[in-house]
Amino acid sequence: MDWDKLRIFHVVASSGSFTRAGEKLFLSQSAVSRQIKTLEESLNTTLFNRHARGLSLTEEGETLFKTAEEVISKIHITEQLLIEGTDIPRGELKISTTLSFGSTWMINNIRGFIERYPEINVQLLVADSDLDLNTREADVAIRFHPAHQLDLIQRQVAVFHHHLYASPEYLSRKGRPETLEDLDNHNLITYGDGVQSPTRNIDWILDRENGEKRTSLLRINSVVGVLQAIKSGLGIAAIPDYLVHGSANVVRILNDLEGPAFPAYLIYTQEGRKSRRIMAFKDFIIEQFKNARF
Repeated sequence: MDWDKLRIFHVVASSGSFTRAGEKLFLSQSAVSRQIKTLEESLNTTLFNRHARGLSLTEEGETLFKTAEEVISKIHITEQLLIEGTDIPRGELKISTTLSFGSTWMINNIRGFIERYPEINVQLLVADSDLDLNTREADVAIRFHPAHQLDLIQRQVAVFHHHLYASPEYLSRKGRPETLEDLDNHNLITYGDGVQSPTRNIDWILDRENGEKRTSLLRINSVVGVLQAIKSGLGIAAIPDYLVHGSANVVRILNDLEGPAFPAYLIYTQEGRKSRRIMAFKDFIIEQFKNARF
């Protein structure tokens, strides 16, 4: 099997169209299409279903794509190990974490890592869906749930907590709740049901002791959006403490009320143990979390 054609096939399968693949490969759409057609002829099989919306892999194409993913991943790992041939951590490091944690705590603290390891090229990938570490969508992840894949290495590095917050302007306008029952008479902001949340039981503020639910004034499928709604004076919300570090116009209320705690895990592949970049990041995160309160 021609390696160059396999590489082009992998880009096409990842892109979903000849045009987008051509842009990534700096080739014309027709040149990419010809390469795929030649590969299909050499294998005597059809790798893609062509339709108006783009391309989809056939069953045979799925099989080849899995193999191509493994090959390219191993080549990349080998390349990084060769780049890291010295004692100095260097090369690309893709860090995956949730949108809220990545756009707040990580942004505020990643500078220390970058300054300590200037030869590591950091790429921060923030999303509330998990990226696949085995296929090199990311090198290392900070997640708030255990890894589903048993072959991944995971280490609990912190425990985060939820508490209730509001803005001073809202409290002066609507009054400060003194008990949990007082929340029945306040504007509540929640993450929202029916969408994937970054942590379990994220909308615990709606739970009443009798098993019934409070209603929310506004639901936002972004924890950062919930924080902004608090700052605007819209209402009260339960958010993780790390989110408000350094934030103005946010006040914690009902201080004795503890929301659910959730662990944070540092996750990477078995091969990651050989990477100086990943081990440097692991040591940095453990150091940062060691004495921090969340």
